[in-house]
Amino acid sequence: MIRNAKLTLILAGIAILWVLSSSFYTLSETQQALVVRLGAPREVVTAPGLHLKQPFVESVIYFDKRLQFMEPSSEQVILGDQKRIEIDPYTIFRISDSLRFYQAAHTMEQARAILSQIVSSSLRRELGQVSLTDLLSDNRVKIVGLIQKEVTDRAATLGISIAEVRFHRADLPPETSQAIYDRMTSERQREAKQLRAQGAEWAQQITSQADRKRTVILSEAQRQADVTRGEADAQANQILTAAYSKDPRFYKFYRSLKTYRGALADSGPTLLLSPKVDFLRTLNDGPAAANR
Repeated sequence: MIRNAKLTLILAGIAILWVLSSSFYTLSETQQALVVRLGAPREVVTAPGLHLKQPFVESVIYFDKRLQFMEPSSEQVILGDQKRIEIDPYTIFRISDSLRFYQAAHTMEQARAILSQIVSSSLRRELGQVSLTDLLSDNRVKIVGLIQKEVTDRAATLGISIAEVRFHRADLPPETSQAIYDRMTSERQREAKQLRAQGAEWAQQITSQADRKRTVILSEAQRQADVTRGEADAQANQILTAAYSKDPRFYKFYRSLKTYRGALADSGPTLLLSPKVDFLRTLNDGPAAANR
């Protein structure tokens, strides 16, 4: 009898402990909870600590309050200028409304699948209206902002708050990249040929202008030289005339010597002349011949 009473007490104690454990639940700082009563959501609890619930009737579904990272697989998108690019997007989000999240998605896996579709459709819609040039320019920030706004608005119906939508990578497919590279190479080569031709034309113009200036400068220098030489010859003649007028006999003798030097310098070692020729008078008679 006593043994049965003890067993009953033990079972009762276990039952009480089980009921008590089913009546309390705890939340950490990183969690939020949705209390469900017989399948119907009753309240959302966000404060950390120990909380009370009705045992057996109510259950608790826990959700993470921290930021979640989602990185779908890369996909090809057709831009507004009909070019294809490969996009690697990523999304950072958190559960902002546990009740709405539970009603719309139930589980995190289902929510990720729905959010991935939202991001993909938003990417295709916004990028389908822009060109590759816009995506590679400063307009990219605006485009990404429009995508994030659309994802944020649509994700709000899931009870999800979007923190960021960005691209890890936005590249052209390999075959498209090669075609664009070849076209860019051809364009650069064409521009290089055009620049070389233009440079050759400019070089010819510069050379022609330099040659023309050179001809003008040389002509002017030759003219100035002729003028200077003429003036010098005139001055020399004046000096010679003045010298001749002072001593005509010496001048005549000096002219004879210059004539000998000019005539005999380029002649051979032997020169045959008649001794009586007037050309040799000064050479034969000396300075006295200049007086006659």
